[in-house]
Amino acid sequence: MSTAANWWRGAVIYQVYPRSFADGNGDGIGDLAGIRARLDHLVELGVDAVWLSPWYPSPMADAGYDVADFRDIDPVFGTLDEAEALIAEAHERGIRIIIDIVPNHCSSAHPWFEAALAGGPERELFWFRPGRGPNGDQPPTDLRSIFGGSAWTRVADGEWYLHLFAPEQPDFNWAHPRVRAEFEDILRFWLDRGVDGIRIDSAALPVKDPALDGIEAYTDQDGVHDIYRSWRRVADSYPGDRVLIGEVWLPDRERFTNYLRADELHTAFNFDFLCCPWDAAALRECVDATLSAHAPVGAAATWVLSNHDVTRHVTRYGRVDSSFSFAGKREGVAADLQLGGVRARAAALLTLALPGSAYVYQGEELGLWEVEDIPYELRQDPMWHRSGHTDPGRDGCRVPLPWSGMEPPFGFSPAGAAAAPWLPQPPDWKDRTVQAQSGDPYSMLELYRKALRIRRAEPALGDGRMVWLPAPDGVLAFAREPEAAREAGFACVLNLSAAAVPLPAHGEVLLASGPLDGAALPVDTAAWLRLDS
Repeated sequence: MSTAANWWRGAVIYQVYPRSFADGNGDGIGDLAGIRARLDHLVELGVDAVWLSPWYPSPMADAGYDVADFRDIDPVFGTLDEAEALIAEAHERGIRIIIDIVPNHCSSAHPWFEAALAGGPERELFWFRPGRGPNGDQPPTDLRSIFGGSAWTRVADGEWYLHLFAPEQPDFNWAHPRVRAEFEDILRFWLDRGVDGIRIDSAALPVKDPALDGIEAYTDQDGVHDIYRSWRRVADSYPGDRVLIGEVWLPDRERFTNYLRADELHTAFNFDFLCCPWDAAALRECVDATLSAHAPVGAAATWVLSNHDVTRHVTRYGRVDSSFSFAGKREGVAADLQLGGVRARAAALLTLALPGSAYVYQGEELGLWEVEDIPYELRQDPMWHRSGHTDPGRDGCRVPLPWSGMEPPFGFSPAGAAAAPWLPQPPDWKDRTVQAQSGDPYSMLELYRKALRIRRAEPALGDGRMVWLPAPDGVLAFAREPEAAREAGFACVLNLSAAAVPLPAHGEVLLASGPLDGAALPVDTAAWLRLDS
């Protein structure tokens, strides 16, 4: 495996949602055996690293983000030995492994919380408070859960505990030194086993204002930076450039980049880009703001189109309002999936040409759309249940992948498996399987494979600089600057206008997201060009 310094600055990182990637034992749930069996798909795709969503023992109240033991593997996924084998097998193939750590909360089945409920000193490791009112039967504050409803739940002795998410996810009290020491030890446990990076869930939330009332009481408190400076010291004590990646949802870009100072996190997700509508001016402003915010701290930007929490972008880009927000998620909003697929192809080339690292969410390379007709009784996301069924939740982007065959389970589970996939797959995905798309030069999969081959071979791509080129209204055009002046330049052109536009002067078309119209670039199409040297 390559040991190139700062590998993460230009890496393409593939997100695996373990329960939906591949099922090795036939129980309908993805597992480590399935991931290990499908590693060659990731090699052929051309990614540099894999980020795995939580794989820890968990009652699965929130799909594994309610962690009962941070140092083991849930039996539904496999064993710790299998996790170590996966890390080794990925490394043999030149793929790094990034795992998820959840510092804000644990499961109500975690031994610490069970001891806290029993009245032990572990109660200080969480946020327990007496209630309001004559009988203490009202929550301590009016704080609302991110998943809907109160952020407080009462226990048998009358006190209440804080949970920013589901009641099964009690929040840690990071003011307690035992919590801080525990998580540093958890980092070492996994770094000792060879993981190359840590993705930090809800990275802006762990530190709380003791008033615990209002979103400002738990979002982006200044004390959170002390945590990540200590984590950075742990990561830097290991060889091989281990990376810390933050999930940081913040509207203030300056506050966002505070997490990326030289002694804190290496990088953080760029949700502005993910949420941006399919509009040239909005996309350009987002790119400019992202790069200008990262520049003062010398951090590399990240570019993300989809993940396990948001509506898949094939569906988003097929809607009149192509932006994304959690507040705006609603079922029954019409989407032109053919249009969304065309735009998703163009968005892939845009994303992979921008300076910095890029993330690919599993199934994105297959052009999968959001599954919005999952029967109510099969839905599992607490966002769906706690919202009173007004928020469709996140199950629609978590449907198991289609690998082969003409009908479900599409090779997700072994032939003859008795159990159906844990969420139902659309029959129309028969044209979206890896098998159906492999070798088809017009497929989304082959577009991604070719784009990643070019990106890996192209000196100007990945980390580095870019410059905007003159372009008509509604068109984005930029050049990536190779380090060596003798090398010919690279340009990306994306047409978001209402008509085809002439391509700029170039020596060669390296790749296009769709058919060109002679020397013109059609609407909703992107092209990678070799500029004349």
